[in-house]
Amino acid sequence: MTPIIYYCYDAYCGWCYGFSPVIKKIQMLYADQVAFEVLSGGMILPDQPRHIGVMAGYISEAYKSVEELTGIRFGQDYLWHIFHPDQSDWYPHSEKPAIALCVFKEIYPNRQVEFAADLQYALHFEGRDLCDNESYRHLLAKYEINPDEFYEKLKSDEFKEKAYYEFQLCKQLQVTGYPCVLIQVSESRFFMLARGYTEEAALIQRIEAVLADLNKN
Repeated sequence: MTPIIYYCYDAYCGWCYGFSPVIKKIQMLYADQVAFEVLSGGMILPDQPRHIGVMAGYISEAYKSVEELTGIRFGQDYLWHIFHPDQSDWYPHSEKPAIALCVFKEIYPNRQVEFAADLQYALHFEGRDLCDNESYRHLLAKYEINPDEFYEKLKSDEFKEKAYYEFQLCKQLQVTGYPCVLIQVSESRFFMLARGYTEEAALIQRIEAVLADLNKN
């Protein structure tokens, strides 16, 4: 079988946002040797909607660590909600961006890493509310996706089930934090490549080791 790299992420994960340039580069480097599958982890799935104010205090400090280590920048439109939670109307929830990714994967299976990165940029830089259907419209134009078809699928049970299947799959793969990258080399053999933010050079080294081992057998 062709090896598969699974990138387990969540649209709301700031460390995944910082990791986006790395995983995009990895996909470019290995697209002809390895298949890539992005899985949404369902990091924020409250039974009752919880306001951004619940996590704003934590994010107001954590985002600086992400910027320092990864070199990525969080946008002012995103940070406004973090520093003015009393005025924000955000209720973060991982479900809708996960469904959006499932819809997208059906249309462009080879561009899932790129789309996941675009979702994160839309949230963490442009300050778009991923629980709002309109937050996806600019990406539909970019990828030339029919809006009527996309929004029909976004509200369908079929794609909601696919999103929840991904949440379960991440649990089965024993993913406990994001980002997480695994490679599958046979029906039952998986190797952990990255748990948490990992620099490009380290990731390449680990992938090369797995591929070299495969070529020996």
